[in-house]
Amino acid sequence: MDVALYQPEIPQNTAAILRTAVCFGVDVRVIGPASFDASDRGMRRAGLDYAARARVKLHATFEELEVRAHRLVLFTTHAADPLHTFAFEPTDTLLFGRESAGVPDVIHAACAHRVRIPMCPDARSLNLASAVAIGLFHALSATKMIDEKGLR
Repeated sequence: MDVALYQPEIPQNTAAILRTAVCFGVDVRVIGPASFDASDRGMRRAGLDYAARARVKLHATFEELEVRAHRLVLFTTHAADPLHTFAFEPTDTLLFGRESAGVPDVIHAACAHRVRIPMCPDARSLNLASAVAIGLFHALSATKMIDEKGLR
């Protein structure tokens, strides 16, 4: 299982996601272009020493990611299926869109699997780093890749 970020915009969010990925032992795929330089001071500060340990794979385009992913699961507020009802697989790539706009319609259409994190009706969206942490932990738990003793 891994996490993919589509054109991330906020370096501190990306750094927090890298930290989460290190803690859960997953790779992060970044689909460019990002709106910041990976050497950004805010990203380094938010990532602490975890950013240097993160396994990051860069993809110039969505199509480059698409051919490498076993199965893409798009996290979006526009999905019909709630997170807790989806049947995750250990080889899934969990795809998250930009902080400001999610993913374009063409990418939405290319993803056969879309899930949403249930929220209160009047809530617009979660912070990207929070959504990744919730989605990744649930997917790892659902696939039995994590249990009460930790990661397998």
